[in-house]
Amino acid sequence: MPRELTQNRMQKIWIPTKDDKRRAAGAPHFANSPTVIVMVGLPARGKTYISKKLTRYLNWIGIPTKVFNVGEYRREAVKNYSSYDFFKPDNECAVKIRQQCALAALRDVRSYLKDEGGQVAVFDATNTTRERREIILKFGAENSFKIFFIESMCDDPTVIESNIMEVKISCPDYRDCNENDARLDFQRRIECYKASYQPLDPDQHDRDLSFIKVIDVGRRYFVNCIQDHIQSKSVYYLMNIHVQPRTIYLCRHGESTDNLEGRLGGDAGLSPRGRQFSAALARFVEEQQLKDLKVWTSQLCRSIQTAEHVGVPYEQWKSLNEIDAGVCEEMTCDEMKEKYPDEFALRDKDKYYYRYPAGESYQDLVQRLEPVIMELERQENVLVICHQAVMRCLLAYFLDKSADEMPYLRCPLHTVLKLTPVAYGCKVESIFLNVEAVNTHRDRPEVSFCLPLQT
Repeated sequence: MPRELTQNRMQKIWIPTKDDKRRAAGAPHFANSPTVIVMVGLPARGKTYISKKLTRYLNWIGIPTKVFNVGEYRREAVKNYSSYDFFKPDNECAVKIRQQCALAALRDVRSYLKDEGGQVAVFDATNTTRERREIILKFGAENSFKIFFIESMCDDPTVIESNIMEVKISCPDYRDCNENDARLDFQRRIECYKASYQPLDPDQHDRDLSFIKVIDVGRRYFVNCIQDHIQSKSVYYLMNIHVQPRTIYLCRHGESTDNLEGRLGGDAGLSPRGRQFSAALARFVEEQQLKDLKVWTSQLCRSIQTAEHVGVPYEQWKSLNEIDAGVCEEMTCDEMKEKYPDEFALRDKDKYYYRYPAGESYQDLVQRLEPVIMELERQENVLVICHQAVMRCLLAYFLDKSADEMPYLRCPLHTVLKLTPVAYGCKVESIFLNVEAVNTHRDRPEVSFCLPLQT
């Protein structure tokens, strides 16, 4: 055994041995071939929405991913957009420019996957012809990249109009254009693509390709030849997201007695101010007048006590329990620093990957919370009453924060974060419920150092 663990009434005892390994595993290493996810579909079908959302998810679970939007390359090459004439298939000059932009984006894809440590590149463009897709397939074969297509198809005029109004007419192409002219020009741009659009064909031309068709914003799906872990993860994620309006509320439990003493973890109950917060939270929820609100808590006492005052049935999730501090449970930071100084220093050096002895890291916590994220994507209005590290992980997903930023996100007690998903991201409103609480936030240390491993 690398270490011996015993249990007394108060805490676990950790005895390191010479074979003990560093618990901070560091950034993951990937043995599989990199993947290029290729978007397919007419304009205003949600391709960029899917690209950004899927990229955010893959990065959050630890798979380095980046979007390459060909439209941005085109806008860089052609500073002044004039009209939809640029997208006519018989506009030879424009066709050549668009091809050059696509090739430039593919060169950057190759650089990202081969030289910059990327594992997934999302190639966000229309890719509506077999000719264009053959170029991408050849590019993948030459570089030993796996190719996975996501085709977004939609004939619902309401959805298309909503996409045009919400996103497209506010893009840089229409900066100096009035709303009606912008909408009309973009509709004509769509018609230019329709003439040559060749959907993925699972029965004949494309039966051996790996892809998913997302039909009418997720009403139906068609999945073909899924090959590996990344493709499987992507399909599962895409089949769980929706675009209906909803609000997600995140907050920590009320202040606990352990919070007052600055202790890690534990299962203490609420302090008097914590109970005041739970009553204030109940009033806040009532004022929101949310239809079919779901309330989720952890299985720890302070979270459950907070939820009991809300007056709405709640569901307990073990996955929402606070990060396991292992042998450091119920210690203060000073006690940890005194008893395990090397561990304390390692944690400060790389807080995301650091794993408490016999406990968890933030990286472990993200994996534990993945089912929670999936279910949040499936739901409408939800209030999650959780804990500081857990809330940081959830918030990092919605705000697209990096692993380096995640462990230092500010999630104060007695404050509700109201998250409203918007076109390409999430709007956040911080609401303090006017009940004072102790500050449990610890800033990122400024000191840089290098510690040798103990032997």
